[in-house]
Amino acid sequence: MKIAIVCYPTFGGSGVVATELGLALAKRGHEIHFVTYSHPVRLDQLSSNVRFHEVHVPEYPLFHYQPYELALSSKLVNVVKQFGIELLHVHYAIPHAYAGYMAKEMLAEEGINLPMVTTLHGTDITLVGNHPFYKPAVTFSINNSDVVTSVSQSLKEDTLKFFKIRNEIEVVPNFIDCSKYDKKEFTDCQREMMADKKEKIITHISNFRKVKRIDDVIRIFYEIQKKIDAKLMMVGEGPEKEMAEDLADELNISDKVMFLGQSHEIDKILCFSDLFLLPSEKESFGLSALEAMVNGVAVISTNTGGLPEVNQNGISGYLSNVGDVQEMAANALKILENEEILEEFKNNARKVAEKFDIKNVMPLYEDVYEKALQTTV
Repeated sequence: MKIAIVCYPTFGGSGVVATELGLALAKRGHEIHFVTYSHPVRLDQLSSNVRFHEVHVPEYPLFHYQPYELALSSKLVNVVKQFGIELLHVHYAIPHAYAGYMAKEMLAEEGINLPMVTTLHGTDITLVGNHPFYKPAVTFSINNSDVVTSVSQSLKEDTLKFFKIRNEIEVVPNFIDCSKYDKKEFTDCQREMMADKKEKIITHISNFRKVKRIDDVIRIFYEIQKKIDAKLMMVGEGPEKEMAEDLADELNISDKVMFLGQSHEIDKILCFSDLFLLPSEKESFGLSALEAMVNGVAVISTNTGGLPEVNQNGISGYLSNVGDVQEMAANALKILENEEILEEFKNNARKVAEKFDIKNVMPLYEDVYEKALQTTV
């Protein structure tokens, strides 16, 4: 099957999922064409089954904001005609489903029927899409997709609550390739590059937006380090980073908090981590939690959105209400203060993550594609 995938080429969850999905599909013999404005971060190598098509947006003085949707839909038309694309899979309702619909309509004028699968990831629905300015376009795009999927049951329910949706929405969860984590590439001695032998390593990875409640991460760690020796690894960049650095200074724990930026050594950091903190206000799925769990890292998270579908309370970690810093810190200490309990949670985290192995999720997507193709028969 020849499939065009449209996604954001970023460190964010949707871009990672779309890229990993495309690479996995290519390994199964499908021909994959990524169409986006820059090279996806996880697309580290191309092959005969994987191609990247960059969307260029010409600059004209007439436009205050350059029309990316117009450029994207035109590029899709050209790629479909040149390579005989059979199916379009767009990640994010805005602007990708909207641009995909326009491409479908242009192609239909030439007698080409292109089925479109739209995958909803979260902020396209709960934050951006629900804004009155965008809501009509998002509703239209979802209802005019041939098949719609969401990454969690929670996101599906939010979509049906916020929008007047006629289409059925199928839940196809995010995934992880467990086989990539079977080999231990790092040794215990390398762990000492990050922390002393007696210190526990606690990690947070995100884009440092307000929704991630970065201040709660710092405050939870502040409570933890009162009781045990520990270091906090803050991985990522974003608007809340400076606030977090200031808060660590204010609490006099700057020497115990390391800000690592957008590291390309995520797996190495997680391999040495004992606990992962994700106190978000909202998570449609919680891919960063899943990546921690597959590395055998217990998770302390909120119980919002799709997180309870990923992090099993009392098994792979603990869930708490948004903003309950004291309970999250207490739950973290329950895990960290006893080596046997810590080891049990680490093992459980890996076992729970295996339920989301790509080999279990890939057939669900292939079924979705077959269903979409039937719409053009």
